[in-house]
Amino acid sequence: MYRKVRSYILENNMIQKNDCVLAGVSGGGDSMTMLHMLLRLSREYDFFLQAVHVHHGIRGEEADRDAALVEHICREWKIPFVCRRYDIPALAAQWKMGLEETGRIVRQRTFEEEAAKFPQKQCRIALAHNQDDLAETLLHHLARGSGIRGLCSMRAVSGRKIRPLLCLRREEIDHYLIENHIPYATDSSNLTDLYTRNKIRHKILPLVEEINPKACIHMAETARVLALAEDYFTKKGRELFEDLKKTDGGVLLDMEFFRKDPILVSYGILEAFRSLSGKQKDFLSAHVQRVLSLGGKHVGYRCSLPYGLVAIRRYEGVWIGRPGQMKATLYLGQEWEISREGETGTPLGTFETKIFCYKGEEIPEKTYTKWFDYDKIKYRLFARTRREGDLLTIDQQGNHKKITRVMIDEKIPKEERDLIPLLTCAEEVLWIVGIRSSEQYKITKDTKRVLEVKYQGGSLNERENQSFDQ
Repeated sequence: MYRKVRSYILENNMIQKNDCVLAGVSGGGDSMTMLHMLLRLSREYDFFLQAVHVHHGIRGEEADRDAALVEHICREWKIPFVCRRYDIPALAAQWKMGLEETGRIVRQRTFEEEAAKFPQKQCRIALAHNQDDLAETLLHHLARGSGIRGLCSMRAVSGRKIRPLLCLRREEIDHYLIENHIPYATDSSNLTDLYTRNKIRHKILPLVEEINPKACIHMAETARVLALAEDYFTKKGRELFEDLKKTDGGVLLDMEFFRKDPILVSYGILEAFRSLSGKQKDFLSAHVQRVLSLGGKHVGYRCSLPYGLVAIRRYEGVWIGRPGQMKATLYLGQEWEISREGETGTPLGTFETKIFCYKGEEIPEKTYTKWFDYDKIKYRLFARTRREGDLLTIDQQGNHKKITRVMIDEKIPKEERDLIPLLTCAEEVLWIVGIRSSEQYKITKDTKRVLEVKYQGGSLNERENQSFDQ
């Protein structure tokens, strides 16, 4: 088995002479096997090997036992050893995230900090995942609705990370442990079915192997082929993204973009997510579908995305970015006339209007539908954003308040105030869309005709439920 792993490492170009290999060693059978094999290989290929153990502060005496075992073996095998201790439950509460995600972040930081201690060497982070782990991960991601990226996420080499045991089945590792008299610890949490991965390991995978004993091997090969497809589509998606217009601190997916091959469009959108957020994790196919759906929506519709990104339907296509990165002067000096009856699309959203006789009907209390006394409206209607000196009538006595003051009172972020649509008549503001309307044009017992205005696309600051993502 050592020769099998040795060949696998060389075939995938995992380790070079004089590299620094930081091996993540939990004390379990997989990681102890990997450490033993890497030690043998280091004597052949002259690279530096160090064991790194992360104590999560969760399993009490059992965790202390694991740390002590790894430290003892490293001393016996003469391998440099580092143990980092954390209180994961406390950090999870502080960071407001789950234990598993907190542990993942802590482990990643630990390896990065350790790698930084060897600036003159190429550092590799060795993880002890095996072929059964790969199959479990593939099934887990498949059940959750993952795309190609999730189905091939466990690779032999991924950046600094290497997985030397990905060519071995778990039963082969068990045989190696016995054959070489290697001590190891058993994590009791792996024996229960409280966790999804354990259910897959103990129940689903054995059933799959009843259908075909070589199922894990076939899944590993499928993951390898999917990784090739993923790399190709990612490359093409990046090329597609590079041709897009970068504007207002974000990127504009024009309508020509949406006419490309669907799978390349999806990867172009994923590249936009990655480029704008600096992250790949947490972006799912559902987020891609949200952006795709905006292509068929009215101007002004939007959806929320991870890491503070939003996608907004504009005239020219779909813009992706952060609201705070939009230029404050984006619509400065522009206005669009609104038809008194019918539908008018604008870059700020779509306004649908109609006029009807008022017979005492109950006035709808909707954020994005407003009624106005039509006979008081003497001039043409326009949509625009705020201007210096804009006022809103706030009571029947005709008292006014500055639009800026209204937005401050409504806790509208400063960077978003220039993006909120106003419905105006001459120099008067009838409606700060989604926020407040003028008292001067409200319906009274003397109202004869009503102008109903519906705004479609949701408030540009995502205040209420008309927005697409609600």
